[in-house]
Amino acid sequence: MEYISTAEASEKWGVSLRQVQRFLADNRIHGVRKYGRSWMIPGDAEKPVDPRREKKLLQKPLLSDLIYVFESTTAPMPVRHPDAILDTVKESRLKLQYEGELAYLRGDFEKTLRCYEATKGDDAARLRACPVAIPAAISLGDYRAYTQIETYLKGWTQAGKGSPFTAVAQLALATAAVSVIAPGMAPHWLKKGDFSALPAQAKSDALYLRAKYFQCLGEYKSMLAVAQTALTLCASDQGITIPDIYLRVTCAAACHALERDNEARQWLIDVMRIALPHGFITPFAELVTAMGGLVEQCLEQVFPHYYDVVINEWKRTWKHWIAFHNQFTRENITLMLSLREYHIALMVARHIPYAKIAKQYGISIGRLKNIMTRVYSKLLISGRDELTKYIF
Repeated sequence: MEYISTAEASEKWGVSLRQVQRFLADNRIHGVRKYGRSWMIPGDAEKPVDPRREKKLLQKPLLSDLIYVFESTTAPMPVRHPDAILDTVKESRLKLQYEGELAYLRGDFEKTLRCYEATKGDDAARLRACPVAIPAAISLGDYRAYTQIETYLKGWTQAGKGSPFTAVAQLALATAAVSVIAPGMAPHWLKKGDFSALPAQAKSDALYLRAKYFQCLGEYKSMLAVAQTALTLCASDQGITIPDIYLRVTCAAACHALERDNEARQWLIDVMRIALPHGFITPFAELVTAMGGLVEQCLEQVFPHYYDVVINEWKRTWKHWIAFHNQFTRENITLMLSLREYHIALMVARHIPYAKIAKQYGISIGRLKNIMTRVYSKLLISGRDELTKYIF
């Protein structure tokens, strides 16, 4: 990635050098790096949102439109023919949301991103589309598309603490955090389970992400409890929704992690019977790695004609996920690790002996090894050499 100086950013954005420095002090420019006293800014970084625009974002008509879009795009899809929902939605801006979701479930991630791009200029529709556009970008390994969405959302996080706009933007960003196993980057309110700032129709998505947050932490009992509670509150008898499918998949993953494979198998078979007749393969392709062969067994038992389709989709997206995760980690390592973990990791990456590091921090070598095991787990790497590549 190419970087520019604060002076070059000042000239590029048409603002004073002092204003750029204020943006940096307020952490409003994503992806910056600091070397000594100098800041380096990504060459493709966009100027942070003007405070006057932030006030405009909070105007009541836009808030009403955001709520309207959520209300209009959370209706369940018909069980026998989910695509029929497109015939019932009259506004093209609303139809784009369903088209993007259907495409995502079928593994057509390029179409999902095209639907997202088509919302340009319509902030309410674009905010609604972000939570499905982000995993589409991840599944394609398209880091550039992700960073563009991320930059857009981070502009909205400045809209005001506790506002629906901030909460909806943070909810979408949390999709990336839990997808790449970076629970520390989830918003505070998601960790606490306080969804009061969200539109009511977004709370099923929030419950799903909270369950995924517990999965990232390895707290599988909490993961299962949240997913089951959310299904009780949100599941529709009228049709199919994305949260309904993914909450069932989450229950299967939690049961498997708790070594309750008979329950996991039943959850999987039940949700396969809901999703696979319509070609919704993505939820199962995403699950293959975590389920230790259980997905393949259930496919062979109930939907053998979908076996190759799902496994091929997994092979295609898994390598993209790895590439995305690696780049995301390099860009956000100081956010994924605690300050202490990062400082210790720096010393380990410089090949400083464990005994010397342990003495400096007043801990045992065994404790230091436990800390580094946690660091390697967070970064999905296996040792010091890979860590050196990440940090340097």
